[in-house]
Amino acid sequence: MSADKVAEYADGLCYTDLMAGYYLGAPDDVLQAIGDFSAWFFVWDDRHDRDIVHDRPAAWRRLKARLHRALDSPRTHLHHEDPLVAGFADSVGRLYSLLPRTWNGRFARHFHAVIEAYDREFRNRREGIVPTVEEYLALRRLTFAHWIWTDLLEPSAGCELPDFVRKYPAFRRAALLSQEFAAWYNDLCSLPKEMAGDEVHNLGISLVTHEGLTLEEAVEEVRRRVEECVTEFLHTERMALRFVEDLDDGTVRGKELSCAARACLANMRNWFSSVYWFHHESGRYMVDSWDDRSTPPYVNNEAAGEK
Repeated sequence: MSADKVAEYADGLCYTDLMAGYYLGAPDDVLQAIGDFSAWFFVWDDRHDRDIVHDRPAAWRRLKARLHRALDSPRTHLHHEDPLVAGFADSVGRLYSLLPRTWNGRFARHFHAVIEAYDREFRNRREGIVPTVEEYLALRRLTFAHWIWTDLLEPSAGCELPDFVRKYPAFRRAALLSQEFAAWYNDLCSLPKEMAGDEVHNLGISLVTHEGLTLEEAVEEVRRRVEECVTEFLHTERMALRFVEDLDDGTVRGKELSCAARACLANMRNWFSSVYWFHHESGRYMVDSWDDRSTPPYVNNEAAGEK
């Protein structure tokens, strides 16, 4: 986004509103860091899309390599010539300052996987490959950055959760369901834009292509899956809450873990409402108001250049 487009469209895109409705209770500096990272993520997603639309594989490969390096060494990329890389380094560096190195290492592993998933999506779109439903669901968990947004629950709660908490089946399932809801609801709201742009990555498109559903049937199936996420989350949340309560064993550490895990679980619930309202308030999904339904008005759309 150029400066003039930021001035015209940024507030209406509501990127930081989405995060403010998710990570409730986070200290101001933590919420600011997460909000800035989220805004960067959307801009990166748009750069990725434009590199595909304008067939710029060399530019994408260069950006991919730079992001991998910046993720491992953010300080050395703060003044990178590409503002997208510099912005990423700034965001990651701020996030890395919030919790111990063990959390940083986990976040980095998860985001390296996200970058590689975006590369697979790049190749699929260039070659016109529509993934099967199961292939798409696995890829979507990475391109939507399920575990990144889940990781960020911890600095919001002011505590790195140990493996036995994060990996407790009901706790992990609740986290996954909140993210699946978000990804699939996004697919539902993005379907008109993505079909207009000859996209291949959307649950509805995979259902039409590989399951033989009509567009109307695919929309209904995605909606059904979205609703099931809500129903299953409510059931899973109860089991996770019992586990969280039992963490408080009368020790200082037990109380700290219980409070932090409860805060994370509460914000998993908040993700449902924040995602829902974001998709109905953000200009990112108001395709009926665009001159070209395949081209967002808030992005630069130059066909030339391998910057």
